[in-house]
Amino acid sequence: MNVARTDFPLLAAQPSLVYLDSAATAQKPRAVLDAIRDYYETTNANPHRGAYRLSGAATEAYHGARRDIARFLGAADADALIFTRGTTEALNLLATAWGHAHVHRGDRVVVTRLEHHANFVPWQQLARAVGAEFRICEMTHDGQVDLDQLRLLVTANTRVVAFGHVSNALGTINDVTDIVKIAHTAGAMAFCDGAQGAPHLRVDFDALGVDAYAFSGHKMLGPMGIGGVVARRSLLEATPPYQYGGDMIEYVFDGDTTFNVLPHKFEAGTPNVEGAVGLAAAVRYLDGLGMDAVRAHEVSLTRYALQQLATIDGLHVQGPATAEARSGVVSFTLGDIHPHDLSTMLDVDGVCVRAGHHCAQPLMRALRVNATVRASFYVYNTPADVDALVASLRKAKVRFGAHAG
Repeated sequence: MNVARTDFPLLAAQPSLVYLDSAATAQKPRAVLDAIRDYYETTNANPHRGAYRLSGAATEAYHGARRDIARFLGAADADALIFTRGTTEALNLLATAWGHAHVHRGDRVVVTRLEHHANFVPWQQLARAVGAEFRICEMTHDGQVDLDQLRLLVTANTRVVAFGHVSNALGTINDVTDIVKIAHTAGAMAFCDGAQGAPHLRVDFDALGVDAYAFSGHKMLGPMGIGGVVARRSLLEATPPYQYGGDMIEYVFDGDTTFNVLPHKFEAGTPNVEGAVGLAAAVRYLDGLGMDAVRAHEVSLTRYALQQLATIDGLHVQGPATAEARSGVVSFTLGDIHPHDLSTMLDVDGVCVRAGHHCAQPLMRALRVNATVRASFYVYNTPADVDALVASLRKAKVRFGAHAG
């Protein structure tokens, strides 16, 4: 893949920077920054609420962005794409609004051991609040969801199976088709955290069969503060509003209120138009690269990284053994060196990685580690970035001495 570093102003301005934390947030191409600036310079107005031409242009920019993003995610029904601040809010919307209306005492809620806290805690707290049973499906030795156990856990009283498309901590790519089949066979909803899926894999919501798919813009080259959930229309229509206020109202009477149609029903208040416009520019940029090419680039880069990291004595990579089974995420430990100390040493060399529990404490407990170092690759990374990571790790190993063995 030939992606010019100059497409990304922050990287272009810092040529020696090795940015390997795209699983946390991706850098933004100039096309995204230009789209946001152009919106503010030419189209800025409050959408929906004005009868004047500029407001109409802002409304079209907002809903045009929704159509572009829905198309990118393979959702034919663009009005069933609800904008939120990101995946976390989208999953909380599902657990709070849909969950409290449809999950009751004695029901079962199932999540996997691999989940980010954003797809674990909301369901845990829903179960506690309504008296439902909260169960965790464990993983296999190589960091995959244990589908055999999942089949046993998902019983006739299960109302929802919540799972990630891709693990943010291990990079594991889950078998969405099998998980959905297990959930639907039992009559349960299948809710997918796509925060790490949408940036890296071709997503076809209508073909995947999930009932809802949450995503974040800032992980897929878009701005922070925008993301959403695309869901089956029937599910959204059977879900009460999440927040109340402007735009989601149809009529307000003294004693009652009726609510607007989709997508407005779940988008109270002034929307994040510039975020939607920026995210639409991001998906157009990704479309230009081609998601199959994005995936092929990451597989190649991750395979090279796994090969090079294997040459460092004492370094242990967590998760799937092959590049094909994971996204562009490599999570590892090096001897007894604390991941925070290791990441600080790498930063001295201009190598940016993430260290910690990655908002996945239940997973870390299962791995029997407190934290890992996570290097994550995206479209602007090259084999030279992997070489810089490995060279810096070797330097750190020498400095820490026996602790690195």
